[in-house]
Amino acid sequence: MGLASDSAGFPFSAKLSAANSPRFCNPMSRRIFSDVAGDITVSVDGQSFLLHKFPLVSRCGRIRRMVAEAKDPDLSKLELVNVPGGATAFELAAKFCYGSNFEITTANVAHLRCIAEYLEMTEDYQEENLIVRTEMYLNDLVVKNLEKSLQVLCACESLDPMVEEIGFVDRCVDAIAMNASKEQLVSGLAHLECDAGSGKLRMHCQDWWVEDLSALRIDYYQRVIAAMRRSGVRPESIGTSIVHYAQTALKGIERRHVWDSGPLVGDNQRVVVETLINLMATEKITAVTLSFLFGMLRMAIEVDAGLDYRIEVEKRIGLHLEMASLDDLLIPSMQTSESMFDVDTVHRILVNFLQRIEEDDSGDLSPCGYESDGLKSPSHGSVLKVGRLMDGYLAEIAPDPYLKLQKFMTLIELLPDYARIVDDGLYRAIDIYLKVQNYTISQCYILVVVCSKLVNL
Repeated sequence: MGLASDSAGFPFSAKLSAANSPRFCNPMSRRIFSDVAGDITVSVDGQSFLLHKFPLVSRCGRIRRMVAEAKDPDLSKLELVNVPGGATAFELAAKFCYGSNFEITTANVAHLRCIAEYLEMTEDYQEENLIVRTEMYLNDLVVKNLEKSLQVLCACESLDPMVEEIGFVDRCVDAIAMNASKEQLVSGLAHLECDAGSGKLRMHCQDWWVEDLSALRIDYYQRVIAAMRRSGVRPESIGTSIVHYAQTALKGIERRHVWDSGPLVGDNQRVVVETLINLMATEKITAVTLSFLFGMLRMAIEVDAGLDYRIEVEKRIGLHLEMASLDDLLIPSMQTSESMFDVDTVHRILVNFLQRIEEDDSGDLSPCGYESDGLKSPSHGSVLKVGRLMDGYLAEIAPDPYLKLQKFMTLIELLPDYARIVDDGLYRAIDIYLKVQNYTISQCYILVVVCSKLVNL
């Protein structure tokens, strides 16, 4: 009956010292009390344990009650259902009842605490029962240490719903957040440096836990990040953690082409994408790069995330569209009947950008006296950058034979006239489009007229 080592099954390198962990004494052979035959068989998840009633009922309230309610002094079989941790956890609890020798570790303390709750191993039946012993380990060794708290939280994933009902997960989550905040404070003070140019203090330190958080289940991760925000962990550290979690959890998703069909990914990847997007929105996390936002947008499209989640990312991108590259905008369309590129998504991003510009200018025009046409507004440089970007985008999508005239014209019309100093890029895009499309003369005339008005011909 081997027990897992401290580091087994966990993506952490440090090991717990045996000297720091409580131990139970008196070794036990595989056949307990070899000179006394077992008098009760306990069945757990299809596994049977031939044991003795006395050590079990002396510590386990549930088993004592089951034996009493059976009203059969010769009761020889018990079946336990919905046991948290299953047969493995019950075996450890049985060892404890017999005074067996085993060690509480970060790998098994959550299982022990849940099985102890299930079996009602409280002080009402015997002093220093299993609930108290696991609580001592948790309070003395786990909640004070960030790495051990992470290890224990990882081990909670298979113990629902009991682990939630006893508040075990919340305690680990809060411990991780508080310890991360304390570590940042201490390490930050140790790495303060003075910038020679500005004379300001700057902090240079790396958070080791950023990568280790990626081992958590997505719902646990979401709770940890929310707790970190409340405890004052630096936003840039949280942003870095979110990026690493996305890269780790979604690395198996392959980019597909427009001609591919069939299901791509399961619900798990969709939940991860939607949760991370929701997390950035609800916790107001802005310390992520524009390239990461475009990556999340592509992932949201790939996994068919809800439209609300996609729109949330598009709004964030729209705030900094002038910093985007042409490759960022060339998002493949997932609809085989549509054009090769996702023009609708780019259209929504551009609308968000223009709304931001309008809001910025409306707040700055009156006090600064800028003219209403935008030519002298503080955001005019951003509009010019986006104008050049969109002309390049139009030229890239123009050769697509499936690109509808209305969508092409809508993108052209959306930008204000002051978005272009010269119109060569727009002319080039229109020329490419007309050469590829098999339009009637009237359709070509409409496009030329509309564009002529835009460029004041």
